[in-house]
Amino acid sequence: MSDNGINSNRRRFLSTAATVVGGVGVVAAASPFVAAMTPSAKTKAIGAPVEVDISGLEPTKLMIKKWRGKPVWILRRSSEQLHEIKEVDAQMRDPDSDEQSQQPAYAKNEYRSIKPEYLVVVGICTHLGCSPNYVPRDEAETYGLGGGWKGGFFCPCHGSRYDLAGRVYNDVPAPKNLVIPPYHFVNDTMVVVGESSGEKA
Repeated sequence: MSDNGINSNRRRFLSTAATVVGGVGVVAAASPFVAAMTPSAKTKAIGAPVEVDISGLEPTKLMIKKWRGKPVWILRRSSEQLHEIKEVDAQMRDPDSDEQSQQPAYAKNEYRSIKPEYLVVVGICTHLGCSPNYVPRDEAETYGLGGGWKGGFFCPCHGSRYDLAGRVYNDVPAPKNLVIPPYHFVNDTMVVVGESSGEKA
């Protein structure tokens, strides 16, 4: 074999080796930057859907869970409470839930829920972000809400009030209904908050 053939093979080998070593170096140098941009397990967990067992939730009772760092209320409404929702329509700022950003399409109904019995709502006032209190009708006097109170949510910070469907009253500072998060029922006793039916997290 000629010297040129040997030199040519050697050149090819050295070029390939340099390319491989250079490629490994680039990957090694880029890895910390890629890792820094990838969300941590804790960050992913904060935004992950939350499974909630509602088997022990009695009518008129409220359960609170955290999702994305926010309180999510699950209220099991009694048949009497469901009936009273219709009685306060005229006092609501957005009675038909026309503000689309406040609930998914499947919760744009008179009860603002998938199943009338259960209200799933983000427990943050739409005025300045305080967390209202759940005030059943029989606790109205404690909060100074008067005899006409049918039950709902009261924000003591600035007096905003919401009905049992999370709809805001006309005469309060809060501008919008409470937010309904994405959610779905797995079965009669399990609800997943943070993910609509058929949606992948």
